[in-house]
Amino acid sequence: MTDQPSLKTERLILRPFSLEDAERVRKLAGAREIAENTATMPHPYEEGMAEEWISTHEDLYTQGQNVHFAVCLNKTGELIGAIDIVINKDHDRGELGYWIGIPYWNHGYCTEAAWAVIEYGFEVLHLNRIGAIHFTRNPASGRVMEKIGMHFEGVRRQEMKRWDEYVDIASYGILRKEYSLLNVKEWVKPTLIHWEIQPKGM
Repeated sequence: MTDQPSLKTERLILRPFSLEDAERVRKLAGAREIAENTATMPHPYEEGMAEEWISTHEDLYTQGQNVHFAVCLNKTGELIGAIDIVINKDHDRGELGYWIGIPYWNHGYCTEAAWAVIEYGFEVLHLNRIGAIHFTRNPASGRVMEKIGMHFEGVRRQEMKRWDEYVDIASYGILRKEYSLLNVKEWVKPTLIHWEIQPKGM
């Protein structure tokens, strides 16, 4: 059993993944448009990859290294994407990452989920800084970072190689003292809930 909390906003539930989510993850994350704008997403997204990825989440959470959330619609429970925060406990720092399935783009879901995880990172994990990066060819991701109060911190030219192409990386970040001054919209302030996942083998 994981004791990882879920986060509930007006339109979304951010909950731990279960192995039952694997096929849905493969379907959504398997789109080339998702993979080409993420640093590590495999493409093609083959059978078994989602199960392998999900199976790492509980240990990473228990060890305080990473918290993964399945982004789901509140009304239907439908999984529409993923968001996570990688934790560096030595420096009280987190790194935000996310993707949303193509059919759910342009509805503000990514911003709403990111707001919730930012608040979780500062209020529950007690981080001092949360950062995020995006490929400069994907400005939509940068707009999400700006909407959640992050500051643009520069571009690292040809920082990564993705599919034999060198890509520029834009860096954003927000500090705890900056977060405390933000006027967070009431409809995205998360409520902590708990979500049970059956132990492996059950």
